[in-house]
Formats: sequence, structure tokens, C-alpha cells
Amino acid sequence: MKEDISRREFLKRTGAGAAALGLAAAGCTPGKEQELPEGTGEMTFRTNPATGDRVSLLGYGCMRWPMTTDGDGNEIIDQEQVNRLVDRALASGVNYYDTSPVYCQGLSEKATAIALSGHPRESYFLATKLSNFSNWSRENSILMYRKSFENLMTDYIDYYLLHSVGNGGSSQFDARYVDNGMIDFLMKEREEGRIRNLGFSYHGDRKTFDYVLGLHEKVHWDFVQIQMNYVDWRHAASRNVDAEYLYAELADRGIPAVIMEPLLGGRLSNVPEYIADRLKERDPYSSVASWAFRFAGTYPDVLTVLSGMTYMEHLEENIGTYSPLRPLNEDDIRFLEETAVLMMQYPTVPCNDCKYCMPCPYGIDIPAVLLHYNKCVNEGNIARDPGSEDYRRARRAYLVSYDRAVEKVRQADHCIGCKQCIPHCPQSIDIPHELHRIARYVEELKRNLV
Repeated sequence: MKEDISRREFLKRTGAGAAALGLAAAGCTPGKEQELPEGTGEMTFRTNPATGDRVSLLGYGCMRWPMTTDGDGNEIIDQEQVNRLVDRALASGVNYYDTSPVYCQGLSEKATAIALSGHPRESYFLATKLSNFSNWSRENSILMYRKSFENLMTDYIDYYLLHSVGNGGSSQFDARYVDNGMIDFLMKEREEGRIRNLGFSYHGDRKTFDYVLGLHEKVHWDFVQIQMNYVDWRHAASRNVDAEYLYAELADRGIPAVIMEPLLGGRLSNVPEYIADRLKERDPYSSVASWAFRFAGTYPDVLTVLSGMTYMEHLEENIGTYSPLRPLNEDDIRFLEETAVLMMQYPTVPCNDCKYCMPCPYGIDIPAVLLHYNKCVNEGNIARDPGSEDYRRARRAYLVSYDRAVEKVRQADHCIGCKQCIPHCPQSIDIPHELHRIARYVEELKRNLV
């Protein structure tokens, strides 16, 4: 499949177009009854109060598309897998697709567009972002904006976001969007209909959030994307603001919230064993992950909850959770707050695997190192006391799995502390500090000192 041929054209040429379009028409068009596969319920939808859009409560986050390698060994998106995932999602009512010019090493927008191009444009909502992190000149920002239309093969974008607002404070926000005239430019684009909804995604402190939200009277934010889950609700890490505050401020102004990181970078689907047992005891028929998705979906001013579903089994499970949603009651929410307090006792690193820190100039696979450490913490494979009965097992489990998860030349001990990664982390993690801490821990394990 050539990059300059849309998937719709490809399907027509191969004779499969009618089947794909028929599937989309049966299950995807907003405002129509859903014809869903046998054994599933009806997807829960929320209505955008300003536009009347019927948006699926489950939204597709396109930051973690499945990857493969080409004939030269280069990492590329597995387009066939993406096509299958999107076809299944649309057939089940999932109609919101969130991407960015920087996702999947810059490949996400095109791959998402190809997968969607076999379906009527009115059957889904496209969201993308102005990701002008390193060069926020007006010229470059407008170039990035227009390139998204080309990549997405569309003449309008349903939901357009200023990307990762908050890092750098209000002064950096002004530099990226105000001083260069981009706010005014995008508002004009909204007036012309090329943008249907204008908003921003947020990672940062309360002061900056209040500053940006304070522009609502001038800009009229149509929606805001926030990080929200049952841990971040009252226990947000680093400089991030508790989601309870963010959500309340938006609800007070009637601004719909789009939710990112409902699983806290996957950590709420891979919890310590005793936390998993606690959740299963309360509801044996619900998965660990479904608790987090139900929490995010329970709040009425949430428009959609994004999930980066790399594998079909993840997609199927999340479709089930929201088809339809079983809202949590007050006792359930109190139970999850108690669970969050217990979760905070575990020293995991708040990495969400966004890969904004990559590539590392020294070749370190930063997300893989941090996520492997978190996984071992959650599975109880952190060896602390050499005199303990479980020390040998935990020590071996960590070292063996570390070498399997991360190539030796890309492990934490190669970090020189250049700090180039720090400004790019939306969670404000001191990445060199964490890498050095993990490197020391590994060296101690190898020397049998832990």
C-alpha cells in the first residue's frame, strides 16, 4: 500500500470497499442506533453540549499503535494491525480518535488516517494537536498545523488541542501560543470551520492551569484534556495537579473534559498482587483495569476516555467495559480512594510510556528501563534484604527480566546525566536521577550487596 493512496481507495481497488463501508454505516454514524456484534451491549455515548456531537465514552488514543520493522530493520507502524483495530473499534461504536504529529515517531497521524479512510468521514471524530515543543515560531507552528491536515487527509479537524500545556509555566505557554499569534490564528480557523472544537491538553501545576483556563472568556475553550484516574484524583505525582481540582474547574464552567491516562500509564492494570486481590474480592467478575475505566467514565462532564489500545484483547475488554458503562456508586469511589492510598506506598516511577523523552542521545531506552522497574515493584520482585527468604528469587527475577526487557547497551548505567530528557517529560520526572538510582540498584544486585 503506497503512502499516497488512501485506504478507502485501496479497499475499492481490491473489491473489499463495499464490505468495509457497510460495516461502518451499520455501527458508526453518530446519532444512529448501533448494530453491534452478538453478545455485546450498546456503547455509552456522551453529548458535546456545544455541538451536539454524540461521542463514544471510549476514545482511541493513537499514541501506542502496534509497531513492526521494515526490510531494512527500521521500526514502522504495523498498518495491517492498525486497520484491524480501527475496523473493530468503529464497528463497536468507538468514534473518537486522538493523535498528534509527534506520536509513534511522527507516524501516527498518517497511519490513523489510512485506517479511517475506509469509513465515512462523518462516522468518526478526529483529534490532533499543535505539538510545537522545540520550535514554536509562528512559521513552524502554522506549518505543523497544515501538515496535520495533509497527514490526516481531511479538510477539517473535529477536536484540535494545544499540546501538553503546563510544562514551562505560563511564560512558556505565552511563547508557544500567545506571543506568536497562534491563539488568534487558531480561533480564526475555528471561525472558518477548519477546526470544530479548540482545546488544550494539560500537565503542570495549578497556577498555570488557572492562568490558561482564565483565558476562557476570550478563547472559549470547547474542551480540555486532563490526566484523570483514581490515583491522580487526589494523589497526583510531581508538579501535576489533582484531577479532582481540574475536573471541578472545568465542570464549573461547563467545559467538557477529555480524559487521558485512565490507567496511569498502564500501572492501574498491573497493580501489586494484594491490590489486585482486593479489587477481585469486591467484584470477582471485573478486571483490574475495568475499575479504572469505570472510575473515569462515571463523572458526567467527561466527554470521552482515551485508551492507547495496542492489542485487540485490550480493545475488546474496554469495549465491554463501556458497552454500556456501569457507573460507580459512592461506596465504590470511597473504596478506590482507599485503594489509591495503598498504591501510594509503592515507590514506582510515574512514567506513562509517552516516549516524549526519546530518542535519548546516548541510546538509552528510558521508558523500557522505568517500566521494567515499575513492573518488578508491582510483582514483588524488588530484592531488598539479602537475609530474607525471598531474596534469591527476587534478585534473579529482576536481573534476568531486565536483560530481556532492555538491551544491555540501552540500560540505565549508560546515562551520563545530560538532562536533555527532563524538559520533555509531561510528568516532570527527574529522569537522570531515576536512571542513576536504578543503575545503582542493579549494580548492587550483581555484586550481591542489596
